[in-house]
Amino acid sequence: MTKQIFNAVLILIALILGSTNLFAQSNATSVTTTVNIILAEVISIDNGSIANGGVVNFSYFTASDYNNTKNLTIENSLVVTSSNNFDVKVKAEGENFISEAGTIPVGVLQVKAVSGGSMIGTLNDITLSTTEQILVGNANPGAQRTLSIDYSIPANKARTELLGKAPGTYTQRVKFTATAL
Repeated sequence: MTKQIFNAVLILIALILGSTNLFAQSNATSVTTTVNIILAEVISIDNGSIANGGVVNFSYFTASDYNNTKNLTIENSLVVTSSNNFDVKVKAEGENFISEAGTIPVGVLQVKAVSGGSMIGTLNDITLSTTEQILVGNANPGAQRTLSIDYSIPANKARTELLGKAPGTYTQRVKFTATAL
């Protein structure tokens, strides 16, 4: 009987100690932390864009060159990252292509946004001028949206604006601007 009482006391002690541990665990405390994600609007033409300091060369050496449209496509010419819908605008920085030998009006050059890249919006074909024009309208936001660009000089412009000009390299800078909507 003493053994049974002893065992009962041990069980009682174990229960008391066990319930104290359980009770202590239920007295846990907690705290909360606020995590903020702070967003700002962003729009950027990536420095790695081919149009950033790129060069497009049209060469006219033969009669065939002047009698046919010349087209140069620059793949992934622009790479834009934007948090909002945006426009890509284009303009010439001056009224003429300039050489020591003379000038050629910038309107000889057509600039066209080409489908197939990751930039999705209204793609336009424009005649270059000093007035800013929308090359891509209402493009979807996103990271590293790519756009290929066609540069062309139509045969009729080559025959009327280029043929008869003095030999030389005629140069003009073309400016692209991405604007958030």
